[in-house]
Amino acid sequence: MDSKDIVPKDLYRDTPVRYLGYANEVGEAFRAIIGSKLVLASYGVAVLYVCADTTDKTIKTHQEKSNAPNRIIQTSFTAADTLIWQMLASVAIPGYTINRICAGSMWFMKKNKAMSKINKAPRNMIVAGIGLAVIPLIIHPIDHFVDVLMDKTLRHYRPQ
Repeated sequence: MDSKDIVPKDLYRDTPVRYLGYANEVGEAFRAIIGSKLVLASYGVAVLYVCADTTDKTIKTHQEKSNAPNRIIQTSFTAADTLIWQMLASVAIPGYTINRICAGSMWFMKKNKAMSKINKAPRNMIVAGIGLAVIPLIIHPIDHFVDVLMDKTLRHYRPQ
């Protein structure tokens, strides 16, 4: 293997920094306990992660394509692709998914005769636990779905 075949680690996708993009899912899991303001702050962390990754990819593309005649178009495409992919795969779809799973779990616990007798605080902790437990199960399917979606739409127009 040549040194040119070695792909450097991507800080935003291949290291634990990637988990900052899932801060909002953790916030959604704890919504019943921490309240809406802290959930909103968790979305802020996730969006900052998305912006950092987008900036990183945009700068690298701009530098790598320094002699390309369509440098600005390629750089702009990379920025759009990264921003859209990250917002869908790291923020919007998983945040909505965890929100609905937790809401459904809470609804089920309130409607179930035996579980409705559980006090509010333990019930909220159970729902948070369900939300946290689901996060690792949804990451790869959502990432794959967004890859397919992007490949079938925006990426058809990738500049050469």
